[in-house]
Amino acid sequence: MRRTIFDLDVLRTFATGMELGNFARAADRLGRSTSAVSAQLKKLEEQAGTPIFRKVGRGLALTDAGETMLAYARRLLELNDEAAAAVQSIELEGWVRLGLQEDFGETVLPDVLGRFARAHPKVRIEARVVRNVELIERVTTGKLDLALAWSDGTLTPHCEKIAEVPMCWIGPAEGAVDWTLDSGEPVPLASLEAPCLLRTAATKALDTAGIPWRLAFVSPSLGGLWAATAAGLGISIRTPIGLPRKVKPVVAEAAGLPELPSLGLVLHRAEADPGPATARLASIMLQAVQEAVADAVPSAARPAARAYA
Repeated sequence: MRRTIFDLDVLRTFATGMELGNFARAADRLGRSTSAVSAQLKKLEEQAGTPIFRKVGRGLALTDAGETMLAYARRLLELNDEAAAAVQSIELEGWVRLGLQEDFGETVLPDVLGRFARAHPKVRIEARVVRNVELIERVTTGKLDLALAWSDGTLTPHCEKIAEVPMCWIGPAEGAVDWTLDSGEPVPLASLEAPCLLRTAATKALDTAGIPWRLAFVSPSLGGLWAATAAGLGISIRTPIGLPRKVKPVVAEAAGLPELPSLGLVLHRAEADPGPATARLASIMLQAVQEAVADAVPSAARPAARAYA
């Protein structure tokens, strides 16, 4: 029986297009024509022996087989890139200063550090898990080399939007918050201290829907927020990424709550042309974030990739 051997170059085009949400942008990033990218995607479906894409308006969404293919493509590319980096840059040394939002401290950060350390054991990483305002301030003043932050509209000189993640209402995994829409009582909110992008989005959505609300619990840390939410003190607002088992997303319509918008995720760089260690860490970060989003957000809730628009 003839074995199927997937082309890593084709898999990289596929994964890059899904990461960017647009295969025309993938063509630009990879230095290929749109016709070459189209041919690669056709080749991938031929090698897979099953449809990878389905049409959604002017865009392309993944079939079930496509979702499976994307997961394996990322794993194969990760192993390939890790091997290449380990062989070609074995003497890479120095240190990189990385900053992240709390949402990624227990999910993305351990994965990123593990991948990087295996390939570059001589590079030291200094990581800070802090709020958005501090991340932006530190990367613009050169105190961080890389910062992964939620998009509040602030643009730094060398930033890149890498994902769009839906916000959602969060409640306890067991039991329920003592509130219903027909109770006439304000929605009890559990939130981080201001300024908080998600808190602002939630209160704006409630105000627009004409639903009264009150701050039932305010915490300076994400750990405190999860504890209050799990105890049923209030409904919190985050994204599906990094949720502990003691809480779960709440279906907005079923709970009588308004739908929430999506939130952009941005990777900020202190320099346009960073050193080899920083560039490599940024590459691993991009891949880890895309995988975290894919794991946390159902495919139906993610935007379709535009073909060449």
